[in-house]
Parts: sequence; structure tokens; C-alpha cells
Amino acid sequence: MQAHICWTERRTLRLMDQRLLPFEVRFEEYDRAEAVAEAIRNMVVRGAPAIGVTAAYAMVLSAARAAKAQDPREARRQILRDADILRQARPTAVNLAWAVDRMVHLARDLSKSGAEGEDIAQALEDEAVQIHRDDVAACRAIGRAGLPFVPQEATILTHCNAGALATGGYGTALGVVRAAHEAGKLAGVFADETRPFLQGARLTAWELHEDHIPVTLLCDNAAGALMAQGRVSVVVVGADRIAANGDTANKIGTFSLAVLAHHHGIPFLVAAPRSTFDPAAADGSAIPIEQRAQNEVLSLAGRRLAPDGVEAVNPAFDVTPHDLIHAILTEEGPIHPVNGDTVSRFLAKAPS
Repeated sequence: MQAHICWTERRTLRLMDQRLLPFEVRFEEYDRAEAVAEAIRNMVVRGAPAIGVTAAYAMVLSAARAAKAQDPREARRQILRDADILRQARPTAVNLAWAVDRMVHLARDLSKSGAEGEDIAQALEDEAVQIHRDDVAACRAIGRAGLPFVPQEATILTHCNAGALATGGYGTALGVVRAAHEAGKLAGVFADETRPFLQGARLTAWELHEDHIPVTLLCDNAAGALMAQGRVSVVVVGADRIAANGDTANKIGTFSLAVLAHHHGIPFLVAAPRSTFDPAAADGSAIPIEQRAQNEVLSLAGRRLAPDGVEAVNPAFDVTPHDLIHAILTEEGPIHPVNGDTVSRFLAKAPS
């Protein structure tokens, strides 16, 4: 499938509007950081690694705009304002703040060394391109790390979309799927619909079908029945934030899948890069959970489904306790078993 995050020679950012898939492939172009923040908030682009890559490019837009300011102090204030707007766009995905902070720290260091304006913008552009490249490479490494956990003729169940659309390219959970397919180990994929925003139905099914990987759509509440029938070999999901003890936030419904997989003795794997870990969060209770609009639950395609007067709760994520996770698959290799000690040792190692 074609790239969904594109940095142009004109120093603008093109994003595939994922809200329109699978019916229409449309790109929108952005030249201001606050517009990119709105695109993140409204889920034009989504998925923790993809949000991080997008935010890095947004910071380049901010620096390019700041470079036109006459007062260097105002330029710095502009970059910091845009950074704050971006951080607040979606609070659960830790890759967002990670990427923004990395760019802010680089801009600050360059400014202290005497660099100004266009020189800072160019350095941030180089950094954003590197973050994008690193993410794709990390996803491929995550796919390889997952191969030993995937049996021959495996049927993988996945939830939400942790594929190329959710990353810089290739995917985390779907990176494992793609690696298994390339290795000849994959019989097929069950993709949960992922209500209420239907990322599984609209996005995961679309990108796997585009790449000729056998995929079957599954109602979210059918997973347990299929597990009981022996039709699921392994569950692989992505993550938006991983706490220091291994507790993991992912799309709402992931926790239920982990409980079901544990009951049926099915390995439950989380695929995520190092940038998704948040050592400042001691456990899952410290992870902020985004609460989205009730209307996403109460209506579908602009038509209300529930009676007038009925309200809905719509948390975008839930937290899976680490003791339900068989392994966390990273670009540095698997973390297995998953607990505070193993995560701490992983984070203590310098990235390779």
C-alpha cells in the first residue's frame, strides 16, 4: 500500500485521511502545526507511532514558521506554543509527547549553540525524517522478533489497527502478521471490527486485503467463541503506552481479549517500539485514558442508533495488566516474561 505520511519538497505534510477509508483514498496537505494537531485530534491520522512521526513533522512546520519571525525570542515562543498544542491533541499515545519533546530539545540545544531560524528548521527536518525512517526499521525488527511466537499455519487474531496506517510503515502488530506471511507461517488473520470507531473493519481489513494477506472480519464479541473452538493460534495487538511494570494501554476491548486468551491458553502478544514505553508511569493506573465523544457510540455514519435521551460512555483505550501478556515484542527483541524487572532491564539497555 502507498505511504500515508508524506513529507514534501515544499516542506508541507501530506496525510491520508483515514476517516474516509476504505471508501476513498484522499490526502490532505498541511503547512501549520496547529492544523496537524487538529488532524491528530480528529483521527485523520491515528496509531501511536504514526502520531509520533506526524508530530515530528508538525514541529518542522512550526520551526519553519518561527524562522520568519524577526525576534528570536518570539520564534522560540512559537515553537513552544505549537509543542504544547500538539502534546494535548491525544493524551494516551506516549509517542506523541516523546516525538515533540525530542524535537523541542533539539531546537533548544541548537539555539543555545547559536543557531537560528532556517538552520534550526533544517536540523529539525532532518531529525523528523530520521524518526520516520527509524520507525519503519523498528517495525520490521518487531515483526522478526515476533516470528518465534507464531506457530506454523497460524491464525492470528488482532484488535484495532496496528499496521502500516498506525505507524511510519509496515506496522507493529501487523508487522508480525506481515513477517509471518513472508515466512510462510500464516494461515490467516481474524481482524476485530473494533467498535465504536471500526478501525479493524475500515483500516486493518483494508490494508491486509490491499497486500493480499488473507483476512476475515470478526465481530468483537465473537472472539471468545472462536478461541473456544480452537480457531485462534495467537493474539497480537499494538500499544499506545506501556507502563514501567508492563501494563499496557491499547484500544478499548484489548483487555477483554487478553482475559479470553488467558482463559484459553492462547499467547497474548503486544507489539510496540521502545518509544511507546513510559517509565514515568509506574503501572497502568498512571496512564491517562482518552474519553471521546458520546456520539461515536450513539450514532453510525451520521445516523443515531440509540433512543434520544440515552447517553454513552466512550473510553478510547483500556489497560491490560502485565500478567496477562505473554510477551512484548520490541525492535530490540522480545520481553518475556513481562514484569517490572524485565521491563526495567530492557529500558536500561542502550538502544542498538
